[in-house]
Amino acid sequence: MAPRGHSADDVARTALRILDDHGLPDLTMRRLATALEVQPSALYWHFPNKQSLLAELSDRIVGRMASGPAVDLVREAHALRDALLAYRDGAEVVSSTLAMGLGSSVAVERLSSAVVDAGFDAGTARRVATTVLHYVLGFVWHEQQRLQYDSAGARPDLAAASGLADAGLDRTAARSGSAAADSGIAAAGSAGAPAGLAGDDFAFGLELIVAGLRARV
Repeated sequence: MAPRGHSADDVARTALRILDDHGLPDLTMRRLATALEVQPSALYWHFPNKQSLLAELSDRIVGRMASGPAVDLVREAHALRDALLAYRDGAEVVSSTLAMGLGSSVAVERLSSAVVDAGFDAGTARRVATTVLHYVLGFVWHEQQRLQYDSAGARPDLAAASGLADAGLDRTAARSGSAAADSGIAAAGSAGAPAGLAGDDFAFGLELIVAGLRARV
């Protein structure tokens, strides 16, 4: 019989919480079992292995983008990006699951449907959907890695920029008072902003794909 008090949904929800709090490397079956106050072997009643658990998490992450019929390729791509960003290491979880041939096909189906609705045949739509899927996964994976490195202070270029900005803030504040201090804070924020994370960068790359698709008409 199944472990008393815990359903597959309980296990998946707890796993998502651990993923969000600690990241994919620290999402172990032992840690998950401890959080649920069961033996690790009890988890295998619901999920035969860790990869099947990750497939369930992947489906839940991607499932956040599904809301009504797909209407536009760009909107679907942004919805997928938002879904991946909703959880720490979301792109890595989904990417690894798809590479194993596991998980649902919701993302590809929605992207494909949007392309078909734009007047393209099913074969072209599937290839475009795969291209967009890989673009979104790669972009978000990069975003999430950079955000983690930045939060941990692991990138020396940002640390140096932050130190220079702080020094400039101290000097200008001493000379000119609060107005200069506000200016220094703004400069520090600009210096510490990680490159490649702006929304317009994502939109620009996506528009290149869409422009290429239009050129095939």
